[in-house]
Amino acid sequence: MRIIIVSGLSGSGKSVALHMLEDLGFYCIDNIPAALLKPFISYTVRSPQKTYERTAIGLDARNTTAEIATVPTLIEELKRSGINCEVLFLVANEEGLLRRFAETRRKHPMSRENIDLRAAIAMESKLLEPIAYAADLVIDTSRMGVHELRDIVHERVEQRLHGRLSLTFESFGFKHGIPGDADFVFDARSLPNPYWEPSLRSLTGSDAEVMRFLEAQKSVGLLIDDIVRFIDGRIPEYEANNRGYLTVAIGCTGGQHRSVYIVERLAERYAKRFPTVTARHSGLPGTKFFRPPQTAAANS
Repeated sequence: MRIIIVSGLSGSGKSVALHMLEDLGFYCIDNIPAALLKPFISYTVRSPQKTYERTAIGLDARNTTAEIATVPTLIEELKRSGINCEVLFLVANEEGLLRRFAETRRKHPMSRENIDLRAAIAMESKLLEPIAYAADLVIDTSRMGVHELRDIVHERVEQRLHGRLSLTFESFGFKHGIPGDADFVFDARSLPNPYWEPSLRSLTGSDAEVMRFLEAQKSVGLLIDDIVRFIDGRIPEYEANNRGYLTVAIGCTGGQHRSVYIVERLAERYAKRFPTVTARHSGLPGTKFFRPPQTAAANS
């Protein structure tokens, strides 16, 4: 049996994630009171119906602090009992959430007559902290559209094999801010910058000319090797703690050249060893997400 608890900030895309899981064949239930989470899961576990073999449960801030506080303990109990239980938590930055609520004109669930939208967002973030800390996978949707979020849920959640680590390498630009879902962040701004070569300025780290430029820089290869050594040292720790997801972010100034190149090289390396490896480019509209081709060794 597989249970996915979907939670996160209002406006961050919880409904999109649940709808995608439903399309993938999960039995989905939304807005369940936290106090009913344990009896509902007990019912699904005991049920002879195959309907509940893959269940996704939406859990939001319309619960008391005491009710929310019980969720991490329940999750640990489920994992110890051998149930494949994961927590997917969605976040977005404050400005992104403010924009989305302004566009949809929906009321924030924690808004009151004397509580403005910014304060409501802050209150919700504080309330949901216990679930956020218990999350197996955090997705920052600040710079995502609906289709990209659906793709990520499909690639990272649906395609992950039970007991195998799912790796994502993400490029970004420091001028846009550090991704909120990264487990580790590396800075590539010390490397030679193709931006200052006029013929390369409009290209990206995926283009052959930029790749040749960066491959010729000794410091680029050394940084990639350093990152690989660091990640290789952390992977056994993640696996020993039954962590299902690892997200590594590589940043340069604009997220266009150096970080994109490094992310793709890392994804290629690890795709040979892990069955689920993805790469995202948050600074490249239209090419933000792809899954490197898998080798036979990766699937063995």
